[in-house]
Amino acid sequence: MNFITDEKILKVLRGYNQWWISKTISSDLTRPVKRLAYYEAKKTFEHPQIRREVILSGPRRVGKTTIMYQMIENMLNEGVEPRNILYVSFDHPMLKLCDIGRILDIYQNNVNPDERNLYLFFDEIQYAGDWDLWLKTLYDQHSSYRIMATGSASPLLAEKAKESGVGRWTSIRIPTLSFYEYIELMGVAKPELSRDIYPTALAGLTEARLAAIMMQLEPLQRHFHRYLIVGGFPEAALADDMDYAQKMIREDVVDKVLKRDMVSLFPIRNVAELEQIFLYLCMISGNLVVQDTIAKEVGISRQTVANYMEFLEQANLIYTSQPTELSGKKILKAKPKVYLADAAIRNAVLMIGEEVLTDPLEMGMIIETAIYKHIHSFTYLDTTKIGYFRDPRSEKEIDIVVTYKVASKIIMEVKYRESTGLSIKEAIVEWADDPKTAAALVITKNSTDYGKTDHQTRCPIIKIPAFAFLYLLGHAEYTRYMEAMRKA
Repeated sequence: MNFITDEKILKVLRGYNQWWISKTISSDLTRPVKRLAYYEAKKTFEHPQIRREVILSGPRRVGKTTIMYQMIENMLNEGVEPRNILYVSFDHPMLKLCDIGRILDIYQNNVNPDERNLYLFFDEIQYAGDWDLWLKTLYDQHSSYRIMATGSASPLLAEKAKESGVGRWTSIRIPTLSFYEYIELMGVAKPELSRDIYPTALAGLTEARLAAIMMQLEPLQRHFHRYLIVGGFPEAALADDMDYAQKMIREDVVDKVLKRDMVSLFPIRNVAELEQIFLYLCMISGNLVVQDTIAKEVGISRQTVANYMEFLEQANLIYTSQPTELSGKKILKAKPKVYLADAAIRNAVLMIGEEVLTDPLEMGMIIETAIYKHIHSFTYLDTTKIGYFRDPRSEKEIDIVVTYKVASKIIMEVKYRESTGLSIKEAIVEWADDPKTAAALVITKNSTDYGKTDHQTRCPIIKIPAFAFLYLLGHAEYTRYMEAMRKA
């Protein structure tokens, strides 16, 4: 395109890469808190023996770009020549019309002619033409280059990896903020917990120790409700105005993905139909999905609903949970459950504010969505399967079933209400007697509703408040990762 001159592109690049002149990066871009994903990306990016390009994937506004800026800040602090660092955002309307090769030519002809020891950061790389082939070429032909990229469609990036990325790049998925990360981001004092505190190991604690832990965690409860409403996205979490925060999520996380990202990445024929399907899924998050019902409501075919739901999952807006049997096997032809990728998305789309806190039905859906997201984010690196159980005859069910380590299971039932009594006939009691059940948890509402139930099951059933469970899950994730880093 002749009207996009090299001079115009260079001006954009200089605007993005102000450290070429200032030698530093603005603290507004880097933020003081580093997520676990930063350390994982840094480890891979700087590995002395195993060279890999790093691709950060995940929803919009979860901090992928911030991790890049934090990496750039770290390199500048370590003395890397500023002009050896190039950041490019293909979200820019001009740059998305240029291929990576032309941008690199302009950079090297005008900024840095040295082709050695370059650090290249490509933001929203899915908008760059033939990006996967360019990453392959750069990896194969320039052994001194270090490359990091971001993308908002995880499975699409993974599919490209099968063709061009094998042995060349590593994908790291960035979920929305966990409750643990939210507490850290907001500067709330964190309780001093020992490293051996895991939510699935609470049954082995004495009543006194469990009570002491719950007392330590209790001050966090006052922050939990705001986290559920807007806390999954760093910028929204830090905003003082909740209405503004939700507006930002609607516009930047939802509208841009539905109307721009997905239209450019997938064969979307009708955006209005896609929006209707997504709105329907927002309203039923955590419930069974009947695609025929959606098709009838929207006035489209069942196959179109199935296709659009798959695209929404690839775009990191929803998760699907498949049914499992007691044996851990999937049930064929059964209906999946759908969860929003973060409860804050649902709240922003449906414009749900603090008034929801007094609505038990809505809060149940929000809590289950938050719990599923945490479990999914915690286990995605492991060989685990996450599903649910429901007997269509008796209507007995278990909300979340995590299967791992040769069919061992962790089972969870969400009872976010005042009365959390369990009948002996409930499915979680039956499953707690199964030899393969490693932990059985009932997620409750009140800070005082915790401890072992009276059921004499092979695996003890433990009640734990939702805020405490999610915080302990994040604590366990952080502890496990840091221990693995020390051993590496």
